Amino acid sequence: MKKKSVSSSLSRRQFLKGFGSGVAGSVALNKIASALPLQKTLEKAANDANRTPLNLSVNGKTYRLSVEPNRTLAEVIREDLQLTGTKVVCNHGECGACTVLLDGEAVYSCHILALDAEGKSVTTIEGLLGGEELHPLQKAFVKKDGIQCGFCTPGQIMAAQALLLKNPRPAKEDVLEGMSGNLCRCGAYPKIIESVLEAAKTD
Repeated sequence: MKKKSVSSSLSRRQFLKGFGSGVAGSVALNKIASALPLQKTLEKAANDANRTPLNLSVNGKTYRLSVEPNRTLAEVIREDLQLTGTKVVCNHGECGACTVLLDGEAVYSCHILALDAEGKSVTTIEGLLGGEELHPLQKAFVKKDGIQCGFCTPGQIMAAQALLLKNPRPAKEDVLEGMSGNLCRCGAYPKIIESVLEAAKTD
């Protein structure tokens, strides 16, 4: 006796059940999709409410910004102003790679809040350039090979600039003390010291 063949077609009940599930799924997805823009709007409103106006003077130019109170000067310099010469390495205020000048003083920009820089003058490595012309200190680092991998170099140069602003003719011991807060993972300290002393010879 032949076995009864099983029909591959859907019954009306199965079709309606599947169709109903699909409709329900589509409705649910549409509700989720329509809620996403609202969620983004609410998140933006919350973020805007947490922001504080900031007038930041960097390299002789004033920027009007709105920042979260917990953002560091390094973050704002790099991410908002796109001045990426300032490097962030340890992000704990220990290595000095992020050094910038704040009213002529060397500071770790990863360890100071952006809001604390308001009303002060910030100088980054980009601010030392004279158009396309390298600063004498930058030229000295090139001439004396005080660069190695180059990642800590912007911070080294800014720390050296702070030193030279206070003491234009430092002795080697002065350079050692003035640069002690900046680490070089390549161990290029002798060349860095030579670079700073070379720059001190330039009027």
